[in-house]
Amino acid sequence: MTPPLLMIAATLGASAMAGLIRVLTTELHPFEVVFFRNLFGLIALTPWLWSIGLRPFRTRNYGLHGLRLMTNITAMLLFFSAVTLAPLAQVVSLGFAAPLFATLFAIVILHERVRGRRWMALGFGFVGTLLILRPGFQALDAGSLMALGSAVAWALSIIIIKLLSRTESAVDITAIAMVLLTPVSLLPALFVWQWPTLEQWLILPFLGILGTIGHLCMGEAFRRADTSALMPLEFTKLIWTAAIGFVFFAEAPDVWVWIGATVIFTSTIYIAWRERRIRATSAAATTAIKTAPPA
Repeated sequence: MTPPLLMIAATLGASAMAGLIRVLTTELHPFEVVFFRNLFGLIALTPWLWSIGLRPFRTRNYGLHGLRLMTNITAMLLFFSAVTLAPLAQVVSLGFAAPLFATLFAIVILHERVRGRRWMALGFGFVGTLLILRPGFQALDAGSLMALGSAVAWALSIIIIKLLSRTESAVDITAIAMVLLTPVSLLPALFVWQWPTLEQWLILPFLGILGTIGHLCMGEAFRRADTSALMPLEFTKLIWTAAIGFVFFAEAPDVWVWIGATVIFTSTIYIAWRERRIRATSAAATTAIKTAPPA
């Protein structure tokens, strides 16, 4: 498959998983569904984890890994809960704000320099979030607030991954997270536990399978093609979830969700493009200095 098709497959898998979450959480608590998603995702990745062995666990950054684990599980718990309370397309639209929060946290925590254009894009993106929520014009529902909270938690996770990537490989970071997410997500699930029915047991493994396929497709797409070329295809996730919501749950997102999502997504694309251009310019300057002949 070509990188664009891999990216589309990843967004389709994520959207289908959101639909299954909605189906399962009609009877199972979202916290329990989170646990089963991680459990079956871990089972699906067992051959890969077996091949890399215990190397990732020789890390010295247990504190950061633990913090990343907490932000990751918080994002999942909030997202799965949001899917039970708000329309699928609206939850996904608010999730697009995660890169905006990540940029904001990078400024505060990592002390990254952001100039005028990216500040404007950041402000533009948050306006898109307000267009979806429309505070003052409609009541702020719990599902939308949870979706926004999930975006904030995931943004913090992105920042922690950036810190970890200074000393550790992406493979090691992913492996540690996949192994530890299952036992950690079991803890909140135990407080609301009920045994799934036979029908639910037949559906639950697909959460892990779809999630794993989505991650693998996206990772392979980004490995084979430039991020800026693939990022616009992330918007297809909104199209898929809107279609699933309409066909299976009789949900029709209003025009403000589409407008707000477009505004958010446009701003995140621009910020990603500017960051890539700045890194490329900086790398070119560094190379020029290193290769310049002595005076």
